[in-house]
Amino acid sequence: MDIKRAKQEIEHAVKAYLAVDDTGTPLIPPIRQRPILLMGPPGVGKTQIMEQIAQECGIALVAYTITHHTRQSAVGLPFIRHRNFGGADRSVTEYTMSEIIASVYEKMEQTSCKEGILFIDEINCASETLAPAMLQFLQCKTFGAHKVPEGWLIAAAGNPPEYNKSVREFDVVTLDRVKKIDVEPDFSVWKEYAYQQGIHGAILSYLEIRKDHFYAMETTVDGKRFVTARGWEDLSTILKVYEDMNLPVEEGLIYQYLQHRRIAKDFANYLDLYRKYRTDYRVDDILQGKYTKQAVTKLQDAPFDERLSVMGLLLSRLSEGFRGAYEADLTVTGLHGALLELKERFNSPYCKETPWENLFTGLVEEREAAFAKERKAGLLEKTAEHACMRELERLHFFLAEGKRNGCREKEDAFALVKGLFAKEAEGRENAIADASAMLDNAFAFLEEAFGAGQEMVIFITELTTNFYSVKFISENGSEKYYRYNAELLFDEKQKTILQDIEKAKTELNLLF
Repeated sequence: MDIKRAKQEIEHAVKAYLAVDDTGTPLIPPIRQRPILLMGPPGVGKTQIMEQIAQECGIALVAYTITHHTRQSAVGLPFIRHRNFGGADRSVTEYTMSEIIASVYEKMEQTSCKEGILFIDEINCASETLAPAMLQFLQCKTFGAHKVPEGWLIAAAGNPPEYNKSVREFDVVTLDRVKKIDVEPDFSVWKEYAYQQGIHGAILSYLEIRKDHFYAMETTVDGKRFVTARGWEDLSTILKVYEDMNLPVEEGLIYQYLQHRRIAKDFANYLDLYRKYRTDYRVDDILQGKYTKQAVTKLQDAPFDERLSVMGLLLSRLSEGFRGAYEADLTVTGLHGALLELKERFNSPYCKETPWENLFTGLVEEREAAFAKERKAGLLEKTAEHACMRELERLHFFLAEGKRNGCREKEDAFALVKGLFAKEAEGRENAIADASAMLDNAFAFLEEAFGAGQEMVIFITELTTNFYSVKFISENGSEKYYRYNAELLFDEKQKTILQDIEKAKTELNLLF
């Protein structure tokens, strides 16, 4: 199955394993809570979905790659304990707590999360000395003599033997005690994740044209040649940093991430074209409504690959705008909640004699502590984390401004803070207005170039795939999006249904 379906399967399993009845007894007894074994090619996103599941379920995650561990770190070190058996003192070998189990307890203390996922990656590549411990871990949910704490679920991942010479096959006894899920790479599914992670626009538009280059694994006389989803994501990160620093991006750099010479060369050539299209079509001007008739005509006459690339440029820039508006909204929402709490403290009779700056400082410190715990637990996705950091930075600024202006009374301090908050709210409205204007201008340009043609279908489909565009449009609306979405995507579904009917008729005629 694809990684999105696998994620849903695991989420459902997590919720079912954590469900309890009225007495607090698990609906599925711990002994029946099979460890989840996720098997698939390297770099397909197995670790990332475990992080997402933990975030979305509000539980902690402890992740280990078992190939980095020895038997001692996984099972614990031996020591001698003296015990009495049958009236005689005996020396007995016991073991210290496993480093892995200890890290679970440490995570619980750091984050106050009593429930979580213990995730062991590359489990079928454990060393020969660790292999028995891994089988015991999957079968008995223990490392050595120490059990995984209650409320913590076990998940593991591994690569099939064709991808790794170090892989050890699991026997039937072990496989009969796990919930095994096989995953395969799928670009259309990865693309949804890529939009949310802000993957470089050149990569998304290139893979839209060259879908067969998304994942490749070939064995040649010179060794392995491969490209993975992890490689594309890491390449995206380095591309953005190099562009920000005005550093050259050459084929050699790309090959370091896409270890398939032909694909790396092809993407390097495309990246040059992508940058050329950005300059030639003046994408920012298009989104500001300043495009020329020449730009429209040029795109109309361009080959299909070039049209897709220009739409990719537009979508990438739009996604940045939608993401910025989303982050601004999260920040302002967080600030609004903080100010409501601050007002409540200012008006509390129990805090009548407490100076306003002490109350404000206490509030900020509490929110910082809560943020630190969520961050350590891995409960925040990247945009939400940035918004929280921005919220705390603004709260510190509000507090400093109150002190700088010499506010003495709580009423004066709150009036000042309220005015500063209004400016933040205005910034959010401006971000939303700018993103809405860019979307309208993109529609206007594409309408003039293609009308309601195939390109508009692709544009609408990509907006529907993008997490940030869907969220933005659902909250702020877009008359053209709703209209085209209803008309064009309905027509596409109708065409597909008619094609399926004709295909069925043809197969029926062949039978009779």
